[in-house]
Amino acid sequence: MVWNTSRSDFKFYADRLIRLVIEESLNKLPYTECEVVTPTGAIYKGLKYGAGNCGVSIVRSGEAMEQGLRDCCRSIRIGKILVESDTDTHEAHVVYAKFPEDIARRQVLLMYPIMSTGNTVKQAVNVLKQHGVKEERIILSNLFCTPAAVQAVVDHVPKMKILTSELHPVAPNHFGQKYFGTD
Repeated sequence: MVWNTSRSDFKFYADRLIRLVIEESLNKLPYTECEVVTPTGAIYKGLKYGAGNCGVSIVRSGEAMEQGLRDCCRSIRIGKILVESDTDTHEAHVVYAKFPEDIARRQVLLMYPIMSTGNTVKQAVNVLKQHGVKEERIILSNLFCTPAAVQAVVDHVPKMKILTSELHPVAPNHFGQKYFGTD
């Protein structure tokens, strides 16, 4: 049986899943305890994020995750990396990268929804490391990935955290086309 999901339904459910993964990624960021005074004057013991968090989306499909991050953190800075892969060899190379100037001091949520081989993420992490970001300060926010991709990335950057919603031998590589309506 073949299921044909409309683009609007696909985007609705993808955005919900993105939001869940982003929220769990944010839970992994460092925080400090604080006191919050409510509008009624009550004091509540709460938590606040440490200073200096940012998102970095791997263009183009990673941009689908930016709104989910902005919905949770309105003023968060977001950088971008464009990585192109050779269609035959799957070898990845960076074409463009733009980050906040102080990215080396920040915690980074690297956003990339579909990971088939891990090559794109490895190249993106290499660029972040070249800009002074330590791998233990990077959290990969991902929706779907293959076991081979996870293994390749973990072998390359063992201190980076990876959050995903599904690990499956076949990644849905059509995600970006369906999400952005370019299929």
